[in-house]
Amino acid sequence: MIKKAILPVAGLGTRFLPASKSIPKEMVTVVDRPAIEYVVREAVAAGIEQIILVTHSSKASIENYFDRNFELETTLEQKQKLDLLKEITEILPTHVSVVSVRQPQPLGLGHAVLCAKSVVGNDAFAVLLPDVLVKDDVAQNDLARMIQRFEQSKAAQIMVEAVPDHLVDQYGIVDVAAAPAEGESTVMQGIVEKPAVGTAPSNLSVVGRYVLPAEIMTLLENTPKGAGNEIQLTDAIAMLQQNSVVEAYRMQGQTFDCGSKLGYLKAVLHYGVDHPKLGEDFKALIQELKIES
Repeated sequence: MIKKAILPVAGLGTRFLPASKSIPKEMVTVVDRPAIEYVVREAVAAGIEQIILVTHSSKASIENYFDRNFELETTLEQKQKLDLLKEITEILPTHVSVVSVRQPQPLGLGHAVLCAKSVVGNDAFAVLLPDVLVKDDVAQNDLARMIQRFEQSKAAQIMVEAVPDHLVDQYGIVDVAAAPAEGESTVMQGIVEKPAVGTAPSNLSVVGRYVLPAEIMTLLENTPKGAGNEIQLTDAIAMLQQNSVVEAYRMQGQTFDCGSKLGYLKAVLHYGVDHPKLGEDFKALIQELKIES
């Protein structure tokens, strides 16, 4: 069973400037908690027990968030604010650990994943890009289904979602013989980066969730720099396909690109109206604003 997940959080977050000038974009709050917590919760719900942060010196606040804060906990206990105390001490289940490794240079997603090689060892693992929130309204989330499929088939899993045909030139699009049903996987021939409209092999875009075998690390070590003069994970996946099956898993949930400002606002709206404590009041506030289309 896959128990390790890599979260690359070393990026500068230029799409989220000026906020990300002094605050890691992963720590910007979606309703009442940082975006990174939603991603970690997704991983934990899928059975992950070790979160590996590939980080940068400016991102210490992420590590601190998942650590204990004795002074704050003591103050809340003394003031009998036990509900708040419970919230901050239960951010992570006790059986889940968070470790950090540094990415010394911004050399791409593939390089960020490779930085975690010594922690991953010979185990298969998941990769979750923290810019993307995946909201599932089912008992078994998409990542859990990907892991289950990997365990059954031993084929690497790449999460994809359908996008409008006129927007395919904005995404990495997978090449498949036929689109799978939601919650299912199919063999993938390759990935085409931002194909011109009308030339795309499908309308299924790569989401930012991967389940990969340990051998991908060896391939990454031998992957030359590609687009942007960086080591690209997609290039290593293409190398993996030469000798192994790679599958595209079509997600059931909904994604929010919190690396972009509009995607972030969309996430706030969706998570806000579903919030167990604030949801009803938030819906009423939206109605009060009388927003016209």
